[in-house]
Amino acid sequence: MAAFDPFIEAWELRELVRRGEVRPREVAEFFLERIACHNPTLGAYMTVSAERALADARRIEADRARAASMPMYGIAYSLKDLTPTKDIITTSGSRNYAKTQPVDDAVIAVKLREAGGILLGKTSTPEFGGRPTTEGGLCPTAHNPWNLDHNAGGSSGGAAAQVAAGLGPLAEGSDGGGSIRGPSSNCGVVGLKPSRGRLTYAPFRGEAWGGFATRGPIARSVRDAALMLDVLAGPVVGDPYWAPPPERPFVEAVRFVPRNLRLAAIAETTLGPVDADVAHAFESACTALRELGHSIETIDLDPGAMLLDCARSLICVGIAAIPITNMEWVDPVVREMFREGHKLTAAEYVNLVAAMHNTARTIVERLDPYDALLTPTMTRPAMRNGTFPSRPDRYLEELWTWIAFEYPFNATGQPAITVPAGVSSAGLPIGLQIVGRQHGEFELLSLAAAYETACPWKHQRPPLFDQ
Repeated sequence: MAAFDPFIEAWELRELVRRGEVRPREVAEFFLERIACHNPTLGAYMTVSAERALADARRIEADRARAASMPMYGIAYSLKDLTPTKDIITTSGSRNYAKTQPVDDAVIAVKLREAGGILLGKTSTPEFGGRPTTEGGLCPTAHNPWNLDHNAGGSSGGAAAQVAAGLGPLAEGSDGGGSIRGPSSNCGVVGLKPSRGRLTYAPFRGEAWGGFATRGPIARSVRDAALMLDVLAGPVVGDPYWAPPPERPFVEAVRFVPRNLRLAAIAETTLGPVDADVAHAFESACTALRELGHSIETIDLDPGAMLLDCARSLICVGIAAIPITNMEWVDPVVREMFREGHKLTAAEYVNLVAAMHNTARTIVERLDPYDALLTPTMTRPAMRNGTFPSRPDRYLEELWTWIAFEYPFNATGQPAITVPAGVSSAGLPIGLQIVGRQHGEFELLSLAAAYETACPWKHQRPPLFDQ
C-alpha cells in the first residue's frame, strides 16, 4: 500500500491521485487503517463505512477520465452523524435513533460523492448536537488529540478530532451556535461556518433551529476549507434562504492578499471571563494582523449578551422539536433543553424569532463600517472530559459563558471562520475567530489565508498521532 503523510492537505492528496502516484483505493485503505488503529482511543468516528469507502474508490478509479473535473477526486472525508446518509446509519448521537437508516442522502452528501470524494464514515456528535462537548450520548466521547483527558468540543467534535489527528483530511460539520468553530478551535484546525443560505438542508429540512444552524467544512488549512466549500455550496429549488453565488470559486480566495482593511475587535463579554491564555493569543493575533497592514479598532459591542435570551430559547425549541420515543434514553444534559423548549408557546416562539432578527440587524448595522470582525473563538480552551456542565441542571446557565463569541453570528447569518492562533499553557490549541460580511466568504477566506501564512500552524501535529 502506498504511504503518504497522514496530515497531507486535501488538495495535495488530490494532486497525487490525479497524477497516478497514489490510487484512490490506496487512499481509502490508508485512512481506514489509521482509523482502525487510533479511533478506539480518540472516539472521532461513530460509524466507519469501510465498504462504502472502497466502493467510492473503485467507482472513481473507473472514471479516471473525469478526474480533472472532480474537485474532490481521491480525497477522503467524513460526514457528521447528524447528516442523513442512505444505507448508512445516522444516529444523531441518540439511543432513540440508534438503528435509523434514512431513506435518502442529504444533498450535500450527494455533492461530495459526485465530486469524487471517498466517504470514510460518520463522525461522533453529542445527542442531537446539543452540547459544546462530544460526550454523554450514544456516540463515543471525542477526545482532544492534543490531550486525551480533554474533550474535542461539540457538537462537531468527532469531525475536528478526525482532521486534527490525521484520520482523514476533510470533515463536514454543522454549526448551530458554534458547533464547527468551537471544536476546530479546541483541536487546532480550521472551521468555517458559511453564511445562512450558502448550503442547503435539502431534502429533509428547509432550515434548522430557526435559521441558526448551517453545515460547513473542517480542514487543516484555509485552502482546504475553501475547496470543500466550493463543493458544498449552493441552494436547491425551494430552499427558504439563498446566498448569491460567488463571482469566482472560493478556493481562489487564498491567492488574494487583502490590503489595508479596517477591522473591528471584541475581546471581552459580560457573559463570563476570558481565559488569560486566550486573551494573550487574541492580542498576539491582532498584532500579527496589524503587521500585515490592517487597522484594528476595539468596539463597545457585546452581541452575546444582546442575543442571549433569543438564542437560549430558540436553540432549545430546535432540540425539543425532535421526535423521540423514550425521554429516559436522552442524555440528562440534553434533556434540560427539551424541558426548556417545551415551555414555549407557538406565539412566544414567533415573537422570539422576530426579536432575534431585529437584534441581529442592530449588530450587523454596528459592524457595517468594518471589513471584518475579530474575536477569540471561545472564552476558554478545551474542557476536561466529564466536567462541563458542572451538573445537568446548570447547563443552560453555564453554556453561554463558553460560546459567547460564537452563537451571535448564527443569529446574524454572517460567515465566520476559526483559525489556529496559539496554545494554552497546558498545550491546548486556541482559535482566532474572524467574522465576515453577509455572504462575504470570499473576502473572509482571503483574510484568514493571509493570517495563516503570517502565523503558520499546519506543521503542528498532536504527538500521540504523529506516526
